[in-house]
Amino acid sequence: MEQRRGIQSIEVGGSLLKVLADAGSPMMLKDLAAAAGMVPAKAHPYLVSYCKLGLVRQDFASGRYALGPFALQMGLAALREVDALRVAGDEVVRLSQAMGQTFAVVVWGSHGPTVVRIEDANCVVQVNMRVGTVLPLLASATGLVFSAYQPGPLVDDALKREALLWGESEVPADLGARLDEVRARGMARASGSPQPGVNGMAAPVFDSSGRLVLTLTALGPAATFDNGWDSPLSQALKLAAQEVSRQIGYPL
Repeated sequence: MEQRRGIQSIEVGGSLLKVLADAGSPMMLKDLAAAAGMVPAKAHPYLVSYCKLGLVRQDFASGRYALGPFALQMGLAALREVDALRVAGDEVVRLSQAMGQTFAVVVWGSHGPTVVRIEDANCVVQVNMRVGTVLPLLASATGLVFSAYQPGPLVDDALKREALLWGESEVPADLGARLDEVRARGMARASGSPQPGVNGMAAPVFDSSGRLVLTLTALGPAATFDNGWDSPLSQALKLAAQEVSRQIGYPL
């Protein structure tokens, strides 16, 4: 594809905005310029113009620069246009084609973790799941992610109901340790569950406020599904969830 012609000065100045966005805190001119790969004398005129536009603001007491109110307005406008389910749906299509496994998008529904999008692998995969399937909290990787990252009365009550269905009066005593591991690794896995012979992994997706909005879930036959923490599948799933989170505003 032919590369489209742009305006070089805008691209150069944009590097200053990117540095400020990545920094997350006000910066001195010399540090900002150095991080953007330019000398202060070159960076300063860009910053003056950006301040006039409201893209950048300067604290005159300290002299430090930060993103301005117009940059915030632009960011909020962009977030309003982002559809988390659309972004996640595009990602599971890509993952399924790349990894040859079944991938799903799961949200918290009225009865628990509910599949809202599923992309089957190209090969025949015996995974008994469809849109609307509700996954267990205690016996699925997806359920463990929701239990770990969405604590509160709804999840607590659902956990108790599920334990009762299994003939237990209380949730398993080791659940706390299992959820600690999920949070430490940033994802969950399950072997032979919720369906015998099927392995699963799930990774959380967060919005701009750090709230869990959905999971990306991978499932496949145990014979061909490597759910090791360092497996290519595990790494691809985790990176995909992080990318969806980034696109919907979560600061990585």
